[in-house]
Amino acid sequence: MALAAELKEQIQAGYRAFLARRGLRPRAGQRQMIAAIAGFLDAREDNPEPEARVCAVEAGTGTGKTLAYLLAALPLARAQGKKLVIATGTVALQAQLVDRDIPDLLAATGWEYQFALAKGRGRYLCPLRLEQCEAQTSQARGGQFLFEDELAFVPGAGDERRIEALGRAWREGEWDGDRDRWEQTLPDSLWRALSIDGRQCGGRRCRLIATCCYYRARSTVDAADCIVANQDLVMADLALGGGVVLPAPEETIYVFDEAHRLGDTALAHFGAQCGLEATGDWLERLETQSVRNAARLAVAPDEAARAQALVAPAAAAALLLRQIMPLLALLLADAGNSRHRFASGLVPDSLRVPSGELAACFGSLVQNLERCREGLEAALEKTEFPLPRPELEAHFQAVGQWLGRAEGIARLWRAMAEPDLPAAPPLARWVAREANGELRVVIAPVSAGHTLAAQLWSRCHAAVLTSATLRSLGSFDRLRLDTGIPEGSATHALAGGFDYRRRAVLAIPAGAVEGGDNEAHTAAVSAQLPALLGVESGGSLVLFASRQQLERVREALPAALAERLLVQGELPVAEIIARHRARIDGGEHSVIFGLASFAEGIDLPGDYCRHVIIAKLPFAVPDDPVQEARAEWIQAGGGNAFRTLSLADACLRLVQACGRLLRTDEDSGRITILDRRLISKSYGRELLAALPPFGRE
Repeated sequence: MALAAELKEQIQAGYRAFLARRGLRPRAGQRQMIAAIAGFLDAREDNPEPEARVCAVEAGTGTGKTLAYLLAALPLARAQGKKLVIATGTVALQAQLVDRDIPDLLAATGWEYQFALAKGRGRYLCPLRLEQCEAQTSQARGGQFLFEDELAFVPGAGDERRIEALGRAWREGEWDGDRDRWEQTLPDSLWRALSIDGRQCGGRRCRLIATCCYYRARSTVDAADCIVANQDLVMADLALGGGVVLPAPEETIYVFDEAHRLGDTALAHFGAQCGLEATGDWLERLETQSVRNAARLAVAPDEAARAQALVAPAAAAALLLRQIMPLLALLLADAGNSRHRFASGLVPDSLRVPSGELAACFGSLVQNLERCREGLEAALEKTEFPLPRPELEAHFQAVGQWLGRAEGIARLWRAMAEPDLPAAPPLARWVAREANGELRVVIAPVSAGHTLAAQLWSRCHAAVLTSATLRSLGSFDRLRLDTGIPEGSATHALAGGFDYRRRAVLAIPAGAVEGGDNEAHTAAVSAQLPALLGVESGGSLVLFASRQQLERVREALPAALAERLLVQGELPVAEIIARHRARIDGGEHSVIFGLASFAEGIDLPGDYCRHVIIAKLPFAVPDDPVQEARAEWIQAGGGNAFRTLSLADACLRLVQACGRLLRTDEDSGRITILDRRLISKSYGRELLAALPPFGRE
């Protein structure tokens, strides 16, 4: 079906206007991407099949992806009466979209669309919690505390001053309560005391709802045509059933930018874990506090009874935890290791039975907490209640906090007790002893594809996934495995917008050593780096696969070179980038030593990065329990785990690392890879073929 003439002209006119305003020329890849997305969304209107709901577009660096999907999706979403939700993988891209990209497009085209930034409650100041913290800070000065439960806030060094500044700025209208708009650093412990989650929030029952920072921001979201969120928020909304924080999936066209992150983002929302000793301590505090709450609520017998009803299941759960600890410790002792993964996710009966009992105890605790919360919720609506309002609010928040924690722990023990569903990917299940001696039980899915297929792809009106790295080894198979997009979904691979062959050289030095030999490889990297960095002008980025190798290489470098290093982990990322840029602007050479996170999302155009050095092919750590379980699953299905997982992941990471060099049309430089496996191993040719067509040495 051809795109309606009016929509086609609107998109084309918008593109021409934007290029003219910015003095740019059209890019072939960008035009292809606009056409692919517009054609997909137009065809979706008349096609109900599952594969018609999803389109994946890989577009290399320099394509101009953001402009392409905005030009295509904004008019089509309005024409189809849907909301457009753009979900990014990073906060930086969110800010770029809201502060620059969308306003620039609307200014150039004259289009009138309302857009808003959507964040979870946890990013906003809660006025009620601010009031509580101010009161508790005042009481702390007098040596007294109003509350003794988990919500009690004990101010740390400088917190009293920070609370005073935050409160003043918010009340005087100088700050909107958005944590990301507060220019100074706030300790996480302080922000947790000042913010709230959905279970602790009283919503319309809160006496400060009229001034609520979250609901004020939410009102702009409800009125927006285009909502900029992040992938975490989309997953959180789906976990609540969809349509709670964001528009319902059925009424939404999604664009997942940085979509190569989507599978891992989803997995983080579907796992669960339990530190046994910490959980036992928490249950004991919950028992003690519930008894106190019941006494305080004696003037409200129903609420007192609900508070008292929490004691028995909490005590039973704490007892069962103490009983299961020796069984788990014995597993670790037998394995002679600090971690034991259950092969094929199969938990032996000796653990499965007590896990079922724990699941039942925590299930009972969850039910009683829900009843307690419902009773307190109703009490908040009453104009008169025989308990001071601040105490009632504190009880409500504490119960909401307990409920969230209990739900996650109940989910974990149910998963330990019950077998996996036949049609779903298995769970990785393991127990580990941490450095502080804590025993921790963890479950995690090996793939989010099944859940995303059920909760997102089968429900959404349409979804576009885009990134510079969606394919691995020339195929979209890994994306399908990780995200569960339907077979037959439209896929497009568009070339990047740079002249790679003329602008960049890829070199593998003759003295490179195979990265699989750790000792020899580290020695070779240490020996080669001084020559590679000694005559550089501009900035260099050296990427390592492990912290251990980074530190060993750093120790072996000449002092004069070591002094020029900016090392990831020793300073905040923003500070490293700022210092690096300042050095280059001052005519100095600067070298950043980074790990995996610096291989993605770091933008150092022009002289800020003229040389990217990749120490070792970025294969994942082989003993990660989720990777082990995933490999087991692939092998059980007759697949090749090395090729499907390890090699595919390394390919994606290598492409991302090489993508740090060319960021604009005018950039140029060099990529050096110090791992001989690229030319000595058969899979090395596949990895080289997956890279952009750099000039070669």
